[in-house]
Amino acid sequence: MSLKNKFRRFMEKKNQNPMNNRKKVGIILFATSIVLFFLFAVRFSYIIIGGHVAGTSLSEKTEQLYRGSEVVQAKRGTIYDRNGVAIAEDATSYSIKAILSKTYTSENKKLYAQEKDFSKIATILSDNLSIKKSAALKILKNGADNELYQVEFGNYGQNITQETKQTIEAQMKEAGLAGLYFDAHKSRMYPNGIFSSHFIGFAIPNKEGDGLVGSLGLESAYNDILTGKDGKIVYQKDKYQNPLPGTVADEVASKDGQDIYTTLDSRLQSYLETLMDQVNQEYQPEELTAVLMEAKTGEIVAMGQRPTFNPETMEGLKDENAVWRNFLVQDRYEPGSTMKVFTTAAAIEEGEYNENETFVSGKIAVADATINDHDFGEKGVLTMRQALSWSSNVGMVILEQRLGGRWYNYLQKLGFGQSTHSGLDDENAGTLPTENIVDRAMSAYGQAIGVTNFQMMKAFSSIANNGTMLQPRFISKIVDPQTGEERTSQTEVLGQPYSKETTEKVREYMRDVVESENYGSAYGVYSVPGYNVSAKTGTAQIASDSGGYQVGDTSYLYSIVEMVPSEDPEYVLYLTMKHPKTYDRMALAKIANPLMKRAMDFKETEGDTKEKTDQTEKVVVADYRNLESDVAAADAQKSGLQPVVIGNGKKVIKQSTSNGDKLILGEKLILQTGGDELMPDVTGWSKADIMKLGKILGIEVTFDGDGYCTEQSLAPYEKITDKKLHFTLKE
Repeated sequence: MSLKNKFRRFMEKKNQNPMNNRKKVGIILFATSIVLFFLFAVRFSYIIIGGHVAGTSLSEKTEQLYRGSEVVQAKRGTIYDRNGVAIAEDATSYSIKAILSKTYTSENKKLYAQEKDFSKIATILSDNLSIKKSAALKILKNGADNELYQVEFGNYGQNITQETKQTIEAQMKEAGLAGLYFDAHKSRMYPNGIFSSHFIGFAIPNKEGDGLVGSLGLESAYNDILTGKDGKIVYQKDKYQNPLPGTVADEVASKDGQDIYTTLDSRLQSYLETLMDQVNQEYQPEELTAVLMEAKTGEIVAMGQRPTFNPETMEGLKDENAVWRNFLVQDRYEPGSTMKVFTTAAAIEEGEYNENETFVSGKIAVADATINDHDFGEKGVLTMRQALSWSSNVGMVILEQRLGGRWYNYLQKLGFGQSTHSGLDDENAGTLPTENIVDRAMSAYGQAIGVTNFQMMKAFSSIANNGTMLQPRFISKIVDPQTGEERTSQTEVLGQPYSKETTEKVREYMRDVVESENYGSAYGVYSVPGYNVSAKTGTAQIASDSGGYQVGDTSYLYSIVEMVPSEDPEYVLYLTMKHPKTYDRMALAKIANPLMKRAMDFKETEGDTKEKTDQTEKVVVADYRNLESDVAAADAQKSGLQPVVIGNGKKVIKQSTSNGDKLILGEKLILQTGGDELMPDVTGWSKADIMKLGKILGIEVTFDGDGYCTEQSLAPYEKITDKKLHFTLKE
């Protein structure tokens, strides 16, 4: 018998009547139900007692369901002028929405916009925004017809001020209406409009859309200082996920960014902007720059450039020809005849100058090149004193040839070819002349050398400040608004390239430029009533992209440096105008004369009201090892220290003070980079600073006297090869 037949016979034997089959099925189902009930009871008991499902806490899930959180955005630090006038500050704008969902309630209170109130709501919107009542009503009705949760009102409902928001809320409350709500948006306000815009910069929403990030200028370079740290709040929600009133609690407090007080004087800065606008419109140059600096402190009180932009509206940065560079630190150029101030000073300092010596002007041969004067010798025989006032290239070349390699050494002492480590982004280090004899000669009258505006201001400070060279400064102090802690910047002495007697003579000769009727290249042009003016003009050829120099009647960089008053300067002003469409002798004077007059008026009426600061304030030193030298030095400068870079390596390998240790504000931090190491100019350094230099270089230092350095055994910018250096100190 087959297996199939056996199975059939077995089933036939077991087959029972329908009644018995139903009983068996019933018994099986009943037993299964009991087992399942028991399993579910055990499982539910476990969940209730343990409060977990598959490792997930039910209480936590419930709390999350009825618990909401929001980020509390930190306030970005405010940028002020020296007198506390806000230049850049946080602002909040709002967008408006109408919630239409009938689920938006709390404790049986309707928080949504009801259809019966649409007309009244539309009227309030029309009264306070630019939208017409009919348009607002249409948006509300369409939203209700399509059962939308909420509706917005396009551009009409954006960028709403705090005042308008409060007015709408008050009118809604007075009318007993609900349904209109506001979303806050962080923004940045620049109340002065065009106001040293490339220096201040601007801030825009970050990629995440929850904060601001600096772009350009201080806003970018000091973004880490200005940016705060967001906090967080938590609150309870109802079953519709709406916040329950009275349940908000702080969890993590926000920390606002630090405020920056610049050295700018808004009164002088605003006046400078007005004067630059007028001159820019009249002469239409490719570029125009201006810097006004206090001679005794290095503090920049006004600076600007053209083209510029309005950070409030972004007008000036919207077209494809917009200029994003800060000309004052990012552009390198040949300065022209203003460089003759330094050539004359170097020759006097080295005993190679006789103001009554005569020479034949016009032209001079240097190697295979011929260097010409601007008038091709029209004045004939000049004295060396007249070489400066009449701006003779020939006279400067004669002085440079006498100085030989010492002239190149003075260029290094003055900081040319080196970054000023201003702390601003992408600073250009400039270029020194090559070893070519013609380039060295040309550098004596401001060609074949590349400088930045800040480098020139630093070098000019040595002439205006009796030989003491200062770091140009634009930060007055940095303040933590929550703790009140302040970090005040200090005047930084960078060296003493010239003696007091030398600079007094140079400023005397510079008066000839505006006072000498026959040999003053700017006679009668620059004046500040009631004061003697020391000045030097410049007219530099502009290098062409294809090589050589541009040609044309106005294809020049025109410039002027002024120091007022001549006897003991309070201010240094430096202006440049590149390739204007038209030009006359009064072009830059239309900025210089009224600006200097106003600055001196302020100085006369206010006197020296500068507060004394705590010189013992400490700065925690960061770890700069393995950072690029320029980045490290700029950051140290921002921290309030005075960086000194030793070597031409790309990265910092050693620092004189370990990270985490503290230095007094304004104290020197030596950064060693390796490569060729040149001796810095340590004139004015303390004994402690020189000992730090010896330690980091691994050389022995010895001293005569006490106080501050006046002489060093190895000349500045000579290669360090000796293992022992000697210094003379005086009180």
